[in-house]
Amino acid sequence: MSSGNYTNIPVEDSAFTVIDVETTGLSATKNKVIEIGMVRVEKMKIVSRFQSLINPQTYIPGFISQFTGISNDDVSDAPLFEDLADEILSFTENSILTAHNLPFDYSFLKNEFKLCGYETPQFQTLCTLKLSRRIFPFLKSRSLGSVAMHLKIKNSDAHRALADAETTARILIKLTKQLKKENNISSLQNLLDYQSNIGTRPILKIKKDLVDDVGSVPDAPGIYYFLNKKNEIIYVGKAKSLRERMKSYFSVSAQRKPKKIVKQASRLKIEITNSELTALLLEAELIKKINPKHNTQLKSYGNKYFLRINTTHKVPDLEITNYFDFDGNDYFGLFTTKKKTKLLFDVLAKTFEVRECNDKELAKGKGCFLKDIERCTAPCLSDPNNMIRYKEELNHVYEFLGGKNQTALNRLLNKMKLHSTQQKYEKAAEVKELLDLILAQVHKNSLLAEPINNAKVVFEIDSDWGKDYLLMLEGKIFIKKYLLDKKDYFDEVLDDYFNCTIQNDMLPSEEDLEKMKISLNWLIKNRNKVRTFYLKDYSTKHELYLALSSYITSQHAPSETTFEVSSLLNQI
Repeated sequence: MSSGNYTNIPVEDSAFTVIDVETTGLSATKNKVIEIGMVRVEKMKIVSRFQSLINPQTYIPGFISQFTGISNDDVSDAPLFEDLADEILSFTENSILTAHNLPFDYSFLKNEFKLCGYETPQFQTLCTLKLSRRIFPFLKSRSLGSVAMHLKIKNSDAHRALADAETTARILIKLTKQLKKENNISSLQNLLDYQSNIGTRPILKIKKDLVDDVGSVPDAPGIYYFLNKKNEIIYVGKAKSLRERMKSYFSVSAQRKPKKIVKQASRLKIEITNSELTALLLEAELIKKINPKHNTQLKSYGNKYFLRINTTHKVPDLEITNYFDFDGNDYFGLFTTKKKTKLLFDVLAKTFEVRECNDKELAKGKGCFLKDIERCTAPCLSDPNNMIRYKEELNHVYEFLGGKNQTALNRLLNKMKLHSTQQKYEKAAEVKELLDLILAQVHKNSLLAEPINNAKVVFEIDSDWGKDYLLMLEGKIFIKKYLLDKKDYFDEVLDDYFNCTIQNDMLPSEEDLEKMKISLNWLIKNRNKVRTFYLKDYSTKHELYLALSSYITSQHAPSETTFEVSSLLNQI
């Protein structure tokens, strides 16, 4: 469809061609298309598909091949764009050209047509990225993958043109249905205007004093509660910025769930915390205690995994477990998915020469193929030097898990160089993948220099609003001036530790492990805001407190504010 007025055309009677292109680079004028995928949507259903590799008549860079899976060999016999131009024009005829980040795909399409000598086609366009930015302001990313995941749309072949185009088409169908239901957008013109924020009808009428009311909420982390007329809490949430979160609830473009909560709420209560971490911990604990009807997540304890070094075995080995105990073994983690734990386990197995056999196989005293490929020092054999080397390897494992990965990097670099010298390029490539993995991912799991079951450490969290102090002591978490604690256990536990008082209930509960999971994940991601103090480095609590910067004066006093929801908005 060319540009025009579509006021009376219903969205469901409109035709859309959803397009995706894979290219040799990011510049439409300097790079070329190597694959095109198109999906035709009519009556809000996918009716036809088109896909073709395209010979760009230029070299495909290695990183593009790695990203898309399309090699120079794949396109050597593929048609040129000019061979497909007429078919592409026919497929897109009388439709709205649609893509996720449409300016990118459209710029390549126009340039390819221009190079073929065709007059640049003029389409009416729709961008699902623009729609997503308006509909999902709360998503950290509105990339195709993030939006698809949010809408529970699976893409089995990401970064291939047809798969991405079909994923975009399914996103388009879901978004248009949602907009019709929630925003009364039924005509094509309404939809085209909505993506550019033109003339859309607000669902909520915002009172003039809203800016003053919600604007008085500080730009601080904290938690918030919506309460109904019976003073029952119907929703609990956390926010990195309470002000911005409140704006998202009381805006004309608020999403369906926030609108529903606001409609049923009578009062809004907010509580400020010193950091985002304590807001996260409070939210998780309050949801389990209160069980608000609009909170569908965090009501149960999630999965937790550890990497265990079985030091109680004659020859210690590594194992993945979801069990935590003070059984003489060392536990590292904690990890939220088994996949992440397995990833680290594989890195350790491929980098260090530690055994992977079970105790029964070890007892046979026979070397296995891992010894032959230098993946184990063979401590099962009678040679005492093998056990000495094994202990050295195990020490390197501990160093790596404590965040010191230089030994691993040096070892892998030397392996890669050796394989390259021997022209074993496939093996060199495998080692390089391992190196990239360590540099890109594994370091994100390292925070503590001690096994988690033995960790005795205070974290000082320095946020823009204030400071929080978190004590991790053998699997339990204690927070200074925690809102839900009846007394300050933080100081009491530190006193017990420095006075060598024995604790009788130190085995962590599910609640402790949940706090640990939330805390470690946040601390790792925000390590630039965190300072770590190991208790073993201090002889008294006073000495520890001297090391903690601005300990008392830096903390804001807890602050609480309540609003009447009816004073913030009126329903039309």
